[in-house]
Amino acid sequence: MTLSSVAIAAPEQTSWKFDFDGKHGAPDAVRVTPQNLYANERGFGFLRSEKPYSFSVAVPEGNYQVTMVLGNAKADSDTIIKAEARRLMLENVSTKTGEFVTRTFLVNVRTPQIAGGSKVSINSREFGALNWDDKLTLEFNGAHPAVSALEIKKIEDATTVFIAGDSTVTDQAQEPYVGWGQVLPRFFNERVAVANYAESGRALYSFKSEHRLEKILSVIKPDDYLLVQFGHNDQKDKSPGSGPFTTYKNNLKFYVAQARAKGAHAVIITPMERRRWDGDKPLQTLTDFAQAARDAAHEENVPLIDLHAMSLQFYAALGPEKSRAAFVHYPANTFPGQTEALKDDTHFNAYGGYELAKCVVLGIQKQVQDLAKLLAADVKPFAPSTPDKIEDVKIPASALKATEKPAGS
Repeated sequence: MTLSSVAIAAPEQTSWKFDFDGKHGAPDAVRVTPQNLYANERGFGFLRSEKPYSFSVAVPEGNYQVTMVLGNAKADSDTIIKAEARRLMLENVSTKTGEFVTRTFLVNVRTPQIAGGSKVSINSREFGALNWDDKLTLEFNGAHPAVSALEIKKIEDATTVFIAGDSTVTDQAQEPYVGWGQVLPRFFNERVAVANYAESGRALYSFKSEHRLEKILSVIKPDDYLLVQFGHNDQKDKSPGSGPFTTYKNNLKFYVAQARAKGAHAVIITPMERRRWDGDKPLQTLTDFAQAARDAAHEENVPLIDLHAMSLQFYAALGPEKSRAAFVHYPANTFPGQTEALKDDTHFNAYGGYELAKCVVLGIQKQVQDLAKLLAADVKPFAPSTPDKIEDVKIPASALKATEKPAGS
């Protein structure tokens, strides 16, 4: 991405309206056809004009209320909406022929710049990616996607849930990897925006040194939330004095203090386990880091979501072999250009990311009651010991595929 290719949204513009079928858009909506590919001078258009479709609008940084009319006059429809880097926003919205429904959700849009002149040190994987560009991008996916109209409006009073974490949490840019943070938006109502700043390969100290925490603190508001989950990469820190009950715990407390200083609510999340087995029993590799996170939450009197414990219950429920279905295990040639088998027991696929997100939701329901009030109305009871059937979680792949393992292990 070069400077000449960057589209700049008009700073005074705060709302956009589009009509895709010529019938359901607002009277002042812009008529859009599949032939309207994105152009910088226009500031909107399709990035992909074939299934799954991707539609982008140049907007300034902030939270945006997205309202969509879904349905088709001539056929049944089944639509799944993802935003930015494959964030799951709407799941399996079905309509009968001639039926139209309206759905609303919030999308957080960010840039690397930080007020005061500094900026996030994004890496080559992130440069030009949908999470850090100058656009709000929506992916129209599903068996028979049908979007008839779209309205986008910038809002200032939303509750924002910020996430600091690593590759198990991040918005993975390409298939088949999925972090639980990019599934979490689906489980909140239309008053909550999820801003997932997690990045592959990061530990508490590197996340901070790359100005990612600084960026969050520059935009977080009183009564927003900061969810913090690290451990996988902190475990690799061999510097003098480092360890789960020293640097790791102290860094967690630092994040809590910084959030509190901004009037926001911190929530500590223990790191989920890797897929390791001792016979028929899940093997623990992050026990000390999970305990240090529990200790930090207790000492700082902040809510704790014990994803470590819940992940072990989840894996045990699936068993040694079946648990592969939650991770990136695929034979060669499953995806275009993938010449070798993928065998990754740290990073999740769509099913695993979805179930871990439901574990986090369960933790919110039990430990963060005020935030639980903002969960979506259709959130169903869940227990990690009785997870969803693999075949019942149907999240179709996005267009981009990758065979490169994310940083971190």
